[in-house]
Amino acid sequence: MSEIVIHSSEKKKKKISFGKVSAYVLLTLGALIMIVPFIWMISTSLKDQQQLFAWPPNWLPNPFVWSNYTEVFSRINFGLYSWNTLKITVTVTIVRLIICSMAGYAFARMKFPGRNFLFVLTLATMMISSQITIIPNFIIMRYMDLVNTHLGVILPQVADGFSIFLMRQFFLSFPKELEDAAKLDGCNPLMFYLRILLPSSKPILATLAVMTFQSVWNDFLWPLVMLSSPEKRTLSVGLSYLVGQYTTRWDLQMAGSVLTVLPILILFFILQKYFVQSIKLTGLKG
Repeated sequence: MSEIVIHSSEKKKKKISFGKVSAYVLLTLGALIMIVPFIWMISTSLKDQQQLFAWPPNWLPNPFVWSNYTEVFSRINFGLYSWNTLKITVTVTIVRLIICSMAGYAFARMKFPGRNFLFVLTLATMMISSQITIIPNFIIMRYMDLVNTHLGVILPQVADGFSIFLMRQFFLSFPKELEDAAKLDGCNPLMFYLRILLPSSKPILATLAVMTFQSVWNDFLWPLVMLSSPEKRTLSVGLSYLVGQYTTRWDLQMAGSVLTVLPILILFFILQKYFVQSIKLTGLKG
């Protein structure tokens, strides 16, 4: 009897170890697939034009051409474009966190006529491609006389269906007893939202901030349509100036792309702790 128990435990250990090894192998392959293009981008940004199309390709530049990064600043107004992008991105991120958290709170914790219908309409917006809404948004901004302004770029992005859905699902994970106890202590809905829910929602707010910052920072098409003045354009649009009619300086393109990615990486590493917590805490209730 004891031998049977020993054999069964050994089989379980083998199964568990095999499952762990398989998971680590798959995760490693996924990580390599994601990181190899990024490494190639950095490698290309440090090459001269003769090394760009060498065969077999060289992963390690020889020599390292650090002047590509300084040349990017001389070719385009990198500092101005970075400031324009930062201003738009930070504004959209902050306003979206405020609006979507309030909307998510209303859908999750408050009862009002048509709540479910409005939430279904909000979910329906997630099925519409952002490219389809460019023309209607442009027409609206034109009627508001906001074409070729940063405010015109910001307004259509301050809320979206996915962010509201994400906040609603997180707020639903809080027990109803917590809200009842807050009411007994004299909290109205606004106080419950400000003093209890928001301080406990740092993980999901950090996640939404990273996702919003990344999408707005890298946005190309909407700023290209809205902003006609070169001095008002964003960084992603400014990098397109490095593409010539007959030739493209891929070394400068990659150097500019590396510099563009750095703020997103810095923000992610700062908020990484909260980002991981949100994966564990976000509920799918409701």
